[in-house]
Amino acid sequence: MKHIVVLTGAGISAESGIKTFRDADGLWEGHDVMEVASPQGFQANPELVLDFYNQRRRQLLEVVPNSAHIELAHLEKDYKVSIITQNVDDLHERAGSTNVMHLHGELLKVRSTYNEQDIQEWKTDLVLGDTCSKGYQLRPHIVWFGEAVPLIEKAVDICQTADILLIIGTSMQVYPAASLMHYVQPETKIYYIDPKPAIDGNKQVTVISEPATSGMLKLKKLL
Repeated sequence: MKHIVVLTGAGISAESGIKTFRDADGLWEGHDVMEVASPQGFQANPELVLDFYNQRRRQLLEVVPNSAHIELAHLEKDYKVSIITQNVDDLHERAGSTNVMHLHGELLKVRSTYNEQDIQEWKTDLVLGDTCSKGYQLRPHIVWFGEAVPLIEKAVDICQTADILLIIGTSMQVYPAASLMHYVQPETKIYYIDPKPAIDGNKQVTVISEPATSGMLKLKKLL
């Protein structure tokens, strides 16, 4: 069975109504990203950061997977599928995908500020005073700017085994995630779906300049 590795970014979730990570002005929901997505921001104003993610979490619970998420899940009937996502939502899982790696963490989980391995599911608001079993404040289970991406080496290993690589809805600007496409084998076919593609097509790369939902329909015919 052929192995399809899928790299997804904010563009696939945007069609479900989730705001993309950064607008053109570099702000995220009106905030400088360093205020709400860095250890320094959390230290300076933890209430602002917790409130910011509480709003994102509430929004996530109101949206549903779109047809692109569902089509990816359907690929599991005919292929081994590994999804490596930069997204912190759970829309791939809700659509039925069974093998999803979240490079940048998960919005519906929190972790201890004392022990980053102490992770728990969390679907309600997180506030100051919510603590782990050892009494330390909980924080969003999100990889912030300036923090290591702990799963990146595992993601590289997965990419090296791909027969086909799909890249969907990502600007290819956020590293180290953007470097993953360079780890596939030279003979691996790459399909890139994005309305504003950041890379050009060539013998190895087929570019589909469309949003994720319509792009996945075109891809099905090509596969």
